[in-house]
Amino acid sequence: MMDVRGANPARQGEVGAGWGWILAYGIVSVVLGITAFVWPFTATFAATVVIGAFFFVAGGFAIAAALFGHGSTQRGYSILFGVLSLIVGLVMLLEPATGALSLTLMVAVWLGVRGVLELIYGVRLKRGRGMLIALGVINVLLALFILATVPFSALALPGYILGISFIFGGATSITAAADHRKGASAFAVPS
Repeated sequence: MMDVRGANPARQGEVGAGWGWILAYGIVSVVLGITAFVWPFTATFAATVVIGAFFFVAGGFAIAAALFGHGSTQRGYSILFGVLSLIVGLVMLLEPATGALSLTLMVAVWLGVRGVLELIYGVRLKRGRGMLIALGVINVLLALFILATVPFSALALPGYILGISFIFGGATSITAAADHRKGASAFAVPS
């Protein structure tokens, strides 16, 4: 086993430093992910309100950029985009259930279209045909499941997606913290 402290005096302060913060971040992320699974409706509403706030703020800035930005050739587009973003943001902020329903229906449409495309291209392939066709079938079935379970899926699905993201992100950070504590560089890409 290599003694990291004697390896390079210039790197001595950085190797392993701050691993506790990375670990804490990972633990908090896992806890938030589990919380989102336990209370998916609450997580969905929270996510919808946050996304709505982002849309609202983005819309305001897009309109301001169009009105006060000189020399812009896309002024009309920016104003229309800003107004659309303001409206979507307001709907999501004032009616989070409607916003969650819209997000869920977009996911269902995306899964359905993707699944159909995978089936079409899977039939045309010579190699890897089975995997692409299987993926297409799974995505179409997921889309149908979501559509068949609306409105419940609209109120829970975004919360479950957040839960999965937070749990896997947290687990990744916990692993990185353990590696960093042992002397690996934090957030470095392996060579």
